[in-house]
Amino acid sequence: MLVAAAACPCPPLLVPEVAAGAAAELDAARAACADALGVLAAARPDRLVVVGPAAPDGRGAHPQGARGSFRGFGVDLDVRLGPDGDPAPERALPQSLAVAAWLLERTGWADAPIEGLGVGEPLAPERCIEVGREIGARAARTALLVMGDASACRTLKAPGYLDERAAPFDARVAHALGSADLAALAALDVELAQELKASGRAPWQVLAGAAEGADLTGTLLYEDAPYGVGYLVAAWS
Repeated sequence: MLVAAAACPCPPLLVPEVAAGAAAELDAARAACADALGVLAAARPDRLVVVGPAAPDGRGAHPQGARGSFRGFGVDLDVRLGPDGDPAPERALPQSLAVAAWLLERTGWADAPIEGLGVGEPLAPERCIEVGREIGARAARTALLVMGDASACRTLKAPGYLDERAAPFDARVAHALGSADLAALAALDVELAQELKASGRAPWQVLAGAAEGADLTGTLLYEDAPYGVGYLVAAWS
């Protein structure tokens, strides 16, 4: 059963070495992520599952010890999803899980075994819910770290330019994450999320499936749209 969950954004800019001179602009988001991970640790789970959006080459399971890198952003920085596995996995972590691995290393996570799951953004809501249910049923006490960004269309300089639908979409997601509203997360529209470049839609719907019957309450810890991209942090316990 799911005993706790955290939702965090997954921009590489969360990593100070990547953000460089702009690192301080996301200090509040980093602090909120650390607080959310603290909620996971306090739940004393038997297992942590990290879920995030992934391109086709990063979809599927990533075992403990899987490695990721930020070298594509000009930074000589490698990360690992928990302690080394045996043998060391060869497939690299997708970007979202690499950011998660950095967050976990930063907070010194050592409370439970870890596994990663990359999900494709087009994955149908029904399948996301099904995957979540499977995660929630696999261990006595499971915690979930869900990575994903809201819309990327909040301003004229945003990656997806300005779309008037973006702010209302992000507000709905923020309310759903902050109130642990499973029905609202499950109802997120796939096509609209894709048009708004909201990478978190599928992972959030996996969370909705995993949390069924868990009776968790949510707290929204951070909500902002720096660089025109919606970043949300929430904790469920």
